[in-house]
Amino acid sequence: MTQTLAHHYHGRTVLVTGHTGFKGSWLCLWLRELGARVVGFSLAPPTEPSHYRLLDLDVESFLGDVRDAAALRAVVERCQPSAVFHLAAQPLVRLSYREPVETLTTNVLGTVNVYEACRAADCVRAIVSITSDKAYQNRESATGYRETDPVGGSDPYSCSKGCAELITSCYRASYFPAHGYGSAHRTLLASARAGNVIGGGDWAEDRLIPDAVKAAARGEPVPLRNPRSVRPWQHVLEPLAGYLLLGARLLEGRPEFAEAWNFGPDAQGEVEVEAVVAKMQESWPALCYYAAPDASGPHETKTLKLDSGKARDRLGWRPVWDWVEAVERTALWYRRYHETGAVRSREDLAQYTQDALRRGCEWVAG
Repeated sequence: MTQTLAHHYHGRTVLVTGHTGFKGSWLCLWLRELGARVVGFSLAPPTEPSHYRLLDLDVESFLGDVRDAAALRAVVERCQPSAVFHLAAQPLVRLSYREPVETLTTNVLGTVNVYEACRAADCVRAIVSITSDKAYQNRESATGYRETDPVGGSDPYSCSKGCAELITSCYRASYFPAHGYGSAHRTLLASARAGNVIGGGDWAEDRLIPDAVKAAARGEPVPLRNPRSVRPWQHVLEPLAGYLLLGARLLEGRPEFAEAWNFGPDAQGEVEVEAVVAKMQESWPALCYYAAPDASGPHETKTLKLDSGKARDRLGWRPVWDWVEAVERTALWYRRYHETGAVRSREDLAQYTQDALRRGCEWVAG
């Protein structure tokens, strides 16, 4: 029988870099629900409101920059994590055009610093490094990218994520090779690439759902810069389930899982931007929009799809909520927050776990 996530994480010390961000805060919530001791290393919450602050989690939080190698190493030495989830990053495409040095140093040098801190410690057994579907060289392909496809990118953000993947491959081959596991070292390193994630608690700039939510709060329609662009939409809990499952396999000491992995929706989740906002409007009528294509803006990929067959076949991971339910739950999260101030993240996590169990994903159990 497959052992549950709680079996692997309960009582363990887990370091999450980028814990104050959108995905990082959701991951910390899930890890705490599983009974892990969670340590976070990140900059201060990047937005106000902040999902991390709203959750009020019992997390040992250290504020710092992943570009500060000494500070990062001190936290690892002090807290002795057995698993590390590296999410700290400059995550915005349009900001990367304005701040390329910050983007590249954070996403590339920051990743090196995380690996060096782990390499210097005897405690770390598993590292899951989160990059992006934009790490792939963009061919505007109608078929999904696979883990064996070339990485790279023409914009600073995509380039930085492609470089992070190359750094990961380098460290895995040079310092954490599968053939040396158990003798030369005891650390397994994997990377994860996810599609566009949505869910409550994201207020970042220049992202579709946060922009729509902020416009609705002001009583204004949101302009859609790229209404016909296709993205692989999924609720934030979907890739997090994959990250946690992947981390569990590494903690089991299984070198065959120390590779790159895609976590994206089924083909039905590859949907145009306008269709996503229109579906969101059905659950929150106050949200309005209009198409406003911006030909003068920086280049953004028109079509982006992932092939997650490897994760389905070898990890046993699969999506639980389709894109419609993901959008509806996201809209209801924001609507409830703006109308009552309530935060339904724990409710969403509990429902996701129940639905996953009904679909036969026994490993999600807490």
